[in-house]
Amino acid sequence: MSDAATHTPIFLIGPTAAGKSAVALALARRLDAEIVSADSMQVYRGMDIGTAKPSPAERAAVPHHLINVVEVSERFDVARYIAFAHAAIADIQCRDKRPLIVGGTGLYLRALTEGLSEAPDADPALRVELEALGRERVLDELRRADPAAAERIGPHNFRRLVRALEICRLTGRKSSELRREWNRDRLPLMHGLERDRADLYARCEIRVEAMFRAGLVEEVRLLLPRGLAENTTARQALGYKEVIAYLRGGATLEETVALVKTRTRQFAKRQLTWFRHQARVEWIRVAADEETTTVVERLAECLRRGERRSAGVTCGGT
Repeated sequence: MSDAATHTPIFLIGPTAAGKSAVALALARRLDAEIVSADSMQVYRGMDIGTAKPSPAERAAVPHHLINVVEVSERFDVARYIAFAHAAIADIQCRDKRPLIVGGTGLYLRALTEGLSEAPDADPALRVELEALGRERVLDELRRADPAAAERIGPHNFRRLVRALEICRLTGRKSSELRREWNRDRLPLMHGLERDRADLYARCEIRVEAMFRAGLVEEVRLLLPRGLAENTTARQALGYKEVIAYLRGGATLEETVALVKTRTRQFAKRQLTWFRHQARVEWIRVAADEETTTVVERLAECLRRGERRSAGVTCGGT
């Protein structure tokens, strides 16, 4: 058996709808690699359509890890992800395979490459208390306690707002003070897929329409009795929270689809912003009509050359 250290993980990242899954599947076959998901919502069993989870056939063709690991009613955080991911990566390497980490959840990618922060563990009782306050009161208190965190998170990510305020209350310190110091130059080089913004947004809309046609509403309906609405993490998944509101009479189906499209585009934009500021990425520009096989060939060539250039440089542009 060869040294597991020679099987260095490959990171393939990018915004939602960029085409990561198809490229990852083809690349994994080419390199005899196994895929480790870095998607915070694909860990939940039953959340298939709205998370664009690889199909059973795709998972049979190439082993995937960190998919379907917990019930939708279970809490799952970055600490659990790191434990699962490190175990999966070690197992893959010990079998002389190469780990291919694929996804777009920045928090998971950062923790996997830099380690966990020194923030305290969650306090379930305090978490319930803060969630009961509602978005506006949590945001208002966080703005007073840690204005930088409030600005960084923004008003829409209630789960992260609650966590930041929880840290302030538990430690008396700002959450930003507990983030690990990091040196961007020491981060592993990731390869990212990028597209023209108009192309990316069009793909986002096509994806949303396909999800609703595939039965997203019924999927959410079936998950509600299993605890989806009570799980403060899972219920925030893009598409799921909007469908929950629809099922409760909060909007029409047409309004819900339009809202999910808008939020998907916004999410893709936020992902790109995170990647450009928080990671070392070698971007591969993908043309709107480019075949997956061509993208894989260009990506494989980058890997063969072992390029280690500064983040933001485009590899093999079209």
